[in-house]
Amino acid sequence: MHDLKKIRADFDAFKTALKKRSIDINLDELKVLDEKNRDLIHKKENLEKEKKEISKSKDKSLFKKSKEISLNIDDISEKQKKVKLNLEKLLSNIPNIPHLDVPDGKDENDNVEIKKNGLIPNFDFKPKSHYELGENLQMLDFDLATKTTGSRFVFVKDKLALLERAISNFMLDIHVNKNNYLEISPPLLASENTMFGTGQLPKFENDQFEVKLEDGSERKFLIPTAEVILTNIIKDKIIDLKSLPMRFVASTPCFRKEAGSYGKDTKGMIRQHQFYKVELVSIVEHDKCLEELERMTNCATGILDLLELPYRKVILCSGDMGFSAEKTYDIEVWLPSENRYREISSCSSCSTFQSIRMKSRYKDNNKETKYLGTLNGSGLAIGRTLIAILENYQKKDGSISIPKVLRPYMNNLEKISLK
Repeated sequence: MHDLKKIRADFDAFKTALKKRSIDINLDELKVLDEKNRDLIHKKENLEKEKKEISKSKDKSLFKKSKEISLNIDDISEKQKKVKLNLEKLLSNIPNIPHLDVPDGKDENDNVEIKKNGLIPNFDFKPKSHYELGENLQMLDFDLATKTTGSRFVFVKDKLALLERAISNFMLDIHVNKNNYLEISPPLLASENTMFGTGQLPKFENDQFEVKLEDGSERKFLIPTAEVILTNIIKDKIIDLKSLPMRFVASTPCFRKEAGSYGKDTKGMIRQHQFYKVELVSIVEHDKCLEELERMTNCATGILDLLELPYRKVILCSGDMGFSAEKTYDIEVWLPSENRYREISSCSSCSTFQSIRMKSRYKDNNKETKYLGTLNGSGLAIGRTLIAILENYQKKDGSISIPKVLRPYMNNLEKISLK
């Protein structure tokens, strides 16, 4: 969320910066509502002052006037509440402003490649897709998942289930022991207020899985990413400067309806309603966000380096970034069956955008209260890492070599093959 005071200070600059997002939002309406809200507040305060003066005078002849003022105050209060509600609704749907480093653009075609790393495998046979390999090994079962649950789910079995678990444990060990993140096993349900704090609500409600609990209870949602629950650890808090930076990591299932992806990646595990992800979250002084973004991205790419998987790093353009982000790097891993790179991690700096929504602050060295900076990133998506290993480590006979760093997590197994 944006600070209205800063928007008022230079409305035209804010309007110009938001144009880079390539979205349709009536900012003039925001300005009108803000002015109307402040005008009503001013009128209400003047009437309250007048009523107070009448009360002090104890002049009974002004009793009727005092009553009329009270009715006017009630009327103005009701109007102001409605205006404020509309103002907050509009404000809560405005995305973050892109950082100056972010390239202008409308969509993924305007993203800019930063670097490539790793050797793309050169097969002497036509590489199979991850779902062909998994089904041939009888360890990925999409049909059974469709029967028991529905489309965009999968049963992962036997050694591939072990590999999936090994990937998660390996990533957690690296991020905790090498990258100094604090491991957390969080709740998988988030309240409506929590979802609002990180920007999933209200704008992206159609993409969330809501869980119906007892009547009258606060709305609950399955987490679309652990970012939601980890970032909200600081909700409604003033954090001690000595506690910063705070770095959290969690390996959780994630749930998304993928409402806007009809017809995309319908085969395989690329776009599932339920998937597993190791998530990184950082809480820092707001002026250290970009420095922390580089660190976080390096932590994520470090996993791919250890797994010896080829990847590239791109900076997202202004029109392709997530709602809460000011700057985002995507890490894309090479998939031989598609002959292209696919996203496996997205690391974003949100500056103070989420902390304003969550009312999360800290006191700087001058004892001035400021909003915190928040960052999040995948470190990495477990399912897509599994996909990348299947495809890049496949052999002609359909077996899969296991990356050396994962073998200790798999009872020193060197390859997965059909029994």
